[in-house]
Amino acid sequence: MKRKILFSAIAFFCASVAISAQSKKAIYLDNTQPIELRVKDALSRMTLEEKVKLCTAQSKFSSHGVPRLGIPEIWMSDGPHGVRMEILWDSWGHAGWTNDSCTAFPALTCLAASWDPKMSAVYGNAIGEEARYRRKDVLLGPGVNIYRTPLNGRNFEYLGEDPFLASKMVVPYIQGVQQNGVAACVKHYALNNQEKWRGHINVELSDRALYEIYLPAFKAAVVEGKVWSIMGSYNQIRGEYACHNNLTLNKILKGEWKFDGCVITDWGGAHDTKQSAYNGLDIEMGTWTNGFTSNKAFAYNDYFLANPYLKMLKSGEIPVSNVDDKASRILRMIFRTAMNVNKPYGSLASEEHHNVGRKVGEEGIVLLKNTISLLPLNVSKYKTIAVIGENATRKLTEGGGSSELKVKREVSPLQGLTEKFGAAKIKYAMGYASGAVSYDQVLKSKLNADSLRAAAVKLATESDIVIFVGGLNKNTQQDSEGDDRRSLALPFGQNELIAELQKVNKKVVLVMLSGNAYEMPWINQTTTLVQAWYIGSEAGRAIANVLAGEVNPSGKLPFTFPVKLADNSAHSFGAISYPGDSINQVYKDDILVGYRWHDTKKIAPQFPFGYGLSYTTFVYGKATADNKKMTTDGKITVSIPVKNTGTVKGKEIVQLYINDQKSTEMRPEKELKAFDKIELNPGEEKVVSFTIDKTALQFYSDVKKDWVAEAGKFTVLIGASSRDIKAKVDFELQ
Repeated sequence: MKRKILFSAIAFFCASVAISAQSKKAIYLDNTQPIELRVKDALSRMTLEEKVKLCTAQSKFSSHGVPRLGIPEIWMSDGPHGVRMEILWDSWGHAGWTNDSCTAFPALTCLAASWDPKMSAVYGNAIGEEARYRRKDVLLGPGVNIYRTPLNGRNFEYLGEDPFLASKMVVPYIQGVQQNGVAACVKHYALNNQEKWRGHINVELSDRALYEIYLPAFKAAVVEGKVWSIMGSYNQIRGEYACHNNLTLNKILKGEWKFDGCVITDWGGAHDTKQSAYNGLDIEMGTWTNGFTSNKAFAYNDYFLANPYLKMLKSGEIPVSNVDDKASRILRMIFRTAMNVNKPYGSLASEEHHNVGRKVGEEGIVLLKNTISLLPLNVSKYKTIAVIGENATRKLTEGGGSSELKVKREVSPLQGLTEKFGAAKIKYAMGYASGAVSYDQVLKSKLNADSLRAAAVKLATESDIVIFVGGLNKNTQQDSEGDDRRSLALPFGQNELIAELQKVNKKVVLVMLSGNAYEMPWINQTTTLVQAWYIGSEAGRAIANVLAGEVNPSGKLPFTFPVKLADNSAHSFGAISYPGDSINQVYKDDILVGYRWHDTKKIAPQFPFGYGLSYTTFVYGKATADNKKMTTDGKITVSIPVKNTGTVKGKEIVQLYINDQKSTEMRPEKELKAFDKIELNPGEEKVVSFTIDKTALQFYSDVKKDWVAEAGKFTVLIGASSRDIKAKVDFELQ
């Protein structure tokens, strides 16, 4: 009897515990529940200390979770062109793993040069799959800072000079990444348009320039792309650091745009506890504490949002509602990523991903000049092909700063050309040599420059045709994070080498790899010029396919190539405009950036924005509009026939610009407002149509502090580049 009573008591106790547990069921663990309900539930169960812990790093690339509640930490990885190799817990050293080799996708300048949002979605999905396979919750990219000066060392990571093009390309990238349960982290918000003095330079500019030029791509990422995280930039904006800036983070990002995700510092971008608390920062990463209160250089408990923040919260100096907002945002991102049970498995360095990289590269390569039709290359005409230039063999996935990659493979241009045209025809000479880098200093190469040049010229003399592969590389003071270029000129004596090659051989194909514009003192003697960017793992094959004509080039420039540096807007107003006086910088070029400057000021570029040739020809017909009068709540549709009049299939990027004929405030000569990439067979014609509304006519008024579309006459300009306008249509906004 006693035994029966004991069993009954145990059963009753177990049932009571089960009922109690059921009544306290953790909703935040239930993936079927709405995220906002899960966030609220998790927050209610957390201690103040646990909430604060969420806000800081625990290692170089991870931030805290809540172990007691089973809420995992967040793991981040650099991008935006591939998933970076594993880094040591507390230092920048490589961890030395053997299973972290990735696919190197083309640099974002190449993606922008494709002018193809569909390709951007494929790119984003592929890199998202690699991040997911590597168990990363946040991919630190893409970058959308505007190309303001060709000296910016980090331009290769961005989407060009035009806010509309960048906006249209960034949204599908984000959506592609995030469908894998990985948060994209759009960077660097905002005005990180140079690397020189980036850690402290204070940028001053008009509201109009901010809203019209430098913010639209970020806004599109948030409002259209629904991005889950944003990375602050290092610089200051109007006297406040961008990683805790009341204007850009509180008023604009979280206020006007209703951003519900996380703001993450660039590594070491926080500078003050109260400003970090109140001015919109959510997660602090990489802060250097100098061992003041600890013997560790990266003492995570000493971060501005760690113990100093906790102390202010406990004293009541900062209300608990402040950390509740931050913790809610971080939990929301965790539930979207690390605790999302519906995310796919992902894959790493697959043939499918390598094919994506190659295809993006092929779509982004720009044919700039082909006056004697050396391209496409008819290899049967040539017995000997000289390939000259260090970039033909140099690894260009390494270096560049945080975008460095450890790749499963990297097909060099020389390898790609050899595969395509045969080893028997190809002879290689280095031609020039870049120096090594030591402590951010460029050292002179130990190789003899005169000997390298002489050997290359001799080979060119003996060869039927020359393919020169040059440009920039990922060393400091070139296309690299941390510093800007010193000159618009090509480095390492390339200009002199190119001139000599052109003297001894009339058939020279220049293939330039860079993420930036450069001077071209040899351009008048050049018959054939290809801008090939940094293409990544499949660089050599993408380049070879275009040169051979297996792929018809269809890329167009996402930024202007100036003739000389003084022609660029940022360099037209003295040092205060670029690079600043080491403390402050004023964007005196205002809204006239890139082609807006060149076209409005009538300064001829070397190659204009939107420019690119093809192996076929396209003829534009007459543009027509369905209505010549638009009301403020109406739309008009402009159509134009485009025909492939050549002999091969090709793609054309049809561009629509708007000109305001008369305005109460200064307007650029033209502004890109629509584009479409179409493919046509020989003889085929398509009618391309664009529908625009008043948003395409607006400017931001510093006086009214709002967007304004003034009544009056406008012109639609449709063309093949910003300088090659094929048709015009006038209409009136009533």
